[in-house]
Amino acid sequence: MTLVKDSPPDAPEIRPEAPAAQKRRGRRENLAGYLFMSPWIAGFLLLTAGPMAASLYFAFTDYNLFNSPKWIGFDNFTKMFHDPRWQKSVEVTAKYVVIGTPLKLLLALGVALLLAQSRRGQAFYRAAFYAPSLIGASVSVGFVWRALFSDDAIVDRTQSFLGFHTGGWVGDPNWVLYSLVALTVWQFGAPMVIFLAGLKQVPKELYEAAEVDGAGPFRRFWNITLPMISPVLFFNVLLETIHSFQIFGSAYVVSNATCGPADATLVYTCYLYQKGFRESQMGFASAMAWMLLLAVALVTAVLFWSQKRWVHYEEDAR
Repeated sequence: MTLVKDSPPDAPEIRPEAPAAQKRRGRRENLAGYLFMSPWIAGFLLLTAGPMAASLYFAFTDYNLFNSPKWIGFDNFTKMFHDPRWQKSVEVTAKYVVIGTPLKLLLALGVALLLAQSRRGQAFYRAAFYAPSLIGASVSVGFVWRALFSDDAIVDRTQSFLGFHTGGWVGDPNWVLYSLVALTVWQFGAPMVIFLAGLKQVPKELYEAAEVDGAGPFRRFWNITLPMISPVLFFNVLLETIHSFQIFGSAYVVSNATCGPADATLVYTCYLYQKGFRESQMGFASAMAWMLLLAVALVTAVLFWSQKRWVHYEEDAR
């Protein structure tokens, strides 16, 4: 008796989708994607691209918020470069950026190095050091900071106790800007967290090999830690520099809305606000805003150009 094994049925033939059907399905998928993106697209056009285009037009007009804009060409920019207070705002902002940004990054890196070591209560310390970054930009903190650095306040009394009789920083044109620097340095939590994430990625084998070769703590930091976290360092330098150029709230509140005394806290955005909303010179303020954008873009381009010399990526080592 011969057993005959049944053969499996033939699989159904899969016919390729017609080109017209593929196009229809692709259009439906694209339409669904655009529908999901429509809230973001609408917000970008109405709240970002639209106002930017309008401010670019206003920068070349005489516009005071009450009358129709009048085209004047480059007069706003010419007037800006000959304005002593505009020059003062550029000087104050540059001084704030050059002093505040490095100090903030140095403190953030130092604390991150301490927190990268295994010890008890590490999660608590991370949260405690990060907390000022969450509340530092609030108006209430600005009022508290102004009270701390006023005459006969805690900072003034501490200085007097230590033998430094400088008085309150808020009322002294020579010291008030440093109170703003102290406020921005106090908010070192965000770059600290980024530094800490970068430090966690450094292989421990590199430190062990360097220690075997007799390298001390400073050489290990300079030859291993810094090169390995240089991409993170570059990111923090870029981000904090841009943030420093945009300082407004703390300067406005600490100076009691005067950007003083004697224009000592007249940062760029504070003068822009005065020209645009106090003096109703919206055309001049728009020109100032675009000059700030160009300045930040130039600084960003310089940083990206310089990174080839000191930033080491993992792909470059392969």
